[in-house]
Amino acid sequence: MFDVKETLLKLQEDKDYYGDFGRQFLSNSDIYSLLNDPRNFRKQSKETKAMIMGRYFHVSMLEPHKLSDFVIIDSTSRNTKNYKDQLKDTGLSIALLQQEADHLDELVEIMKSNLNFYEAIYNSKNRYEVPSIREIQGAMWKGKADILHPDRIIDIKTTSDISKFKYSAKKYNYDSQAYIYQKLFGVPVVFYAIDKTNKMLGIFEPTKEFISGGEEKVERALGIYNKFFSENATENIEEFFIYEELH
Repeated sequence: MFDVKETLLKLQEDKDYYGDFGRQFLSNSDIYSLLNDPRNFRKQSKETKAMIMGRYFHVSMLEPHKLSDFVIIDSTSRNTKNYKDQLKDTGLSIALLQQEADHLDELVEIMKSNLNFYEAIYNSKNRYEVPSIREIQGAMWKGKADILHPDRIIDIKTTSDISKFKYSAKKYNYDSQAYIYQKLFGVPVVFYAIDKTNKMLGIFEPTKEFISGGEEKVERALGIYNKFFSENATENIEEFFIYEELH
């Protein structure tokens, strides 16, 4: 067993939340690999352009004091000698381009300049980057709320096409996130999003049907986790295969 208060204090630190300490808990980020290719469950992957851009936007909005942690290279592309030479000196696998950081800074300013968004995101009652742990469907889960208000969680997102957000929300497992976070924090999740291309803003509130879909994903993911990875696992992941009936 673990001390909940001490555990939550430790999970506030990114190195512990995303590192070995945090891996004792399942999280929404595990859903994709468990449902799509459990052979890759918990395997380390290199940071992608989309990942680093999403992280930069998130930090700019909520933790600007951490922006100095980012390496930004002034280059026209990642194929230039200038970029490769500078990246080599950092030891990183990828870095932001200056033009990408400039674009993200513009998106941040657009989101902040909207009064409805600003008042919700920077409400005096809000708490930021709040971790929680809880048993859900027989397993221990963790989550970290972007913005925790007494009556809701605000999760900020960027999207490539805001008109199709309701579809991409399921593709990227925001439905399972909404279900898990509602269980963890006891309040509903609302998504505040901005389109990276046309810079349109949107607020998306999950319905009961959306959350039910997320709950079903968690059930399926746990079935796979319990079979191959739990302490009482009955099968070897090396023997995993897909079985489906064709109609």
